[in-house]
Amino acid sequence: MIHPYATIATLVAFASERLRREEKGATAVEYGLMVGLIAAVIIATVITLGGQLDGLFQEITNQLGGAEGAAAGS
Repeated sequence: MIHPYATIATLVAFASERLRREEKGATAVEYGLMVGLIAAVIIATVITLGGQLDGLFQEITNQLGGAEGAAAGS
């Protein structure tokens, strides 16, 4: 004979376990989307500011040109 309470308890336990697994999957997807968004922002920033940063570092390198030769000779 099947006990209705046991059947309901089994179904509830199965459903709650399945929901927990699906929640973990949803969390992983959310983290993946956040990482993708952060990467896109970093790439866009580098592309936008790349020329300016290159010019800045080039200027610093030119101004330190005399110090570079002294450091290489030691």
